[in-house]
Amino acid sequence: MALFKPKTLVGLDIGSHSVKIVELKHHKKSYELKNFGVVQLPPEAIVDGVIMDSSVVAEAIRNLYANLKITNRSVATSVAGHSLIVKKIMLPMMAENELETQIQWEAGQYIPFEIEDVNLDFQILGPAADPNTMEVLLVAVKKDIINDYMAVLSEAGLTVEVVDVDAFAMENIFSVSYPELMEKTVVLIDIGAGIMNINILRNGVSAFTRDITLGGSNFTEELQKDLGVSYDEAEALKLGGSSDQASVEDVGRILSGMVDSLVLEIQRSLDFFGAASSEEEIFGIYLAGGACKLSGLAESLEERQGAPVKLMQAFKEITYSQRRFDPDYLDAMGPVAVVAAGLALRRTDER
Repeated sequence: MALFKPKTLVGLDIGSHSVKIVELKHHKKSYELKNFGVVQLPPEAIVDGVIMDSSVVAEAIRNLYANLKITNRSVATSVAGHSLIVKKIMLPMMAENELETQIQWEAGQYIPFEIEDVNLDFQILGPAADPNTMEVLLVAVKKDIINDYMAVLSEAGLTVEVVDVDAFAMENIFSVSYPELMEKTVVLIDIGAGIMNINILRNGVSAFTRDITLGGSNFTEELQKDLGVSYDEAEALKLGGSSDQASVEDVGRILSGMVDSLVLEIQRSLDFFGAASSEEEIFGIYLAGGACKLSGLAESLEERQGAPVKLMQAFKEITYSQRRFDPDYLDAMGPVAVVAAGLALRRTDER
């Protein structure tokens, strides 16, 4: 019997456009929402998952922590983008402790970075078709990216206990919110400001992941460039606002073109997955992230893919006090909170 209760962690999702925090109370078979908050970051503070202005990001996190009155300073955070490699590899069957000693050498064959420049982790997924081999999920992240995140969180007065991957954090909360879909093949897509994560789950296990450097900020930039408006005006237009300098038709045309580009990128990934597993039928596509509600995106994706497209709800199976949290607000913010909520499920006593 454990003498010490496993430590719960605050989920901290540091995105290019905003920082999201979720704190959960872990019960035996359920979760309860203790805290949730979002703070916007200025443009260019984080670009493509790389922190450009650490003091601004640290201050935003400190302020959000103070406003929410969170006392737990142990956090789980996550990374995504070019500096991250996630690969499924086949290796000879061996024990986990054997693989621990061999993983550096094995990984060197699959990773385009110098092995001493990355942090490595792995998970044995199980035996492959050949009984002498096993399937292993390999994750490598550039050390300088991890160090930047650690430094910012340290500057904010926090301790990082877990560094996860955005796509896997999304998978964690999906398994809690949609347990009935764990035996289906589903596509989870988190569309942030700068990076889009795609994670295809088959029978509750990640079968394909990809990070694409495309997101909501590309829409803003396109509007700025084409219409000659400021960043703030472009952001407002993207979210359905109006401007004296731009006609509704022009805005619609630009956004529609960008939605087509986004859908095409998603389609490429799904085609690649489909080519490798022809018998798979996709049961549904679940969208998350700040840019997932872009006008026409869900409809266009559904039409092209032929599978139902829905918004993922982070708080669907999490209890909360309606005195403290507005249900409509949590419903609206559910897709935005997905990664932070997935991180808040982590504990210090698990891999």
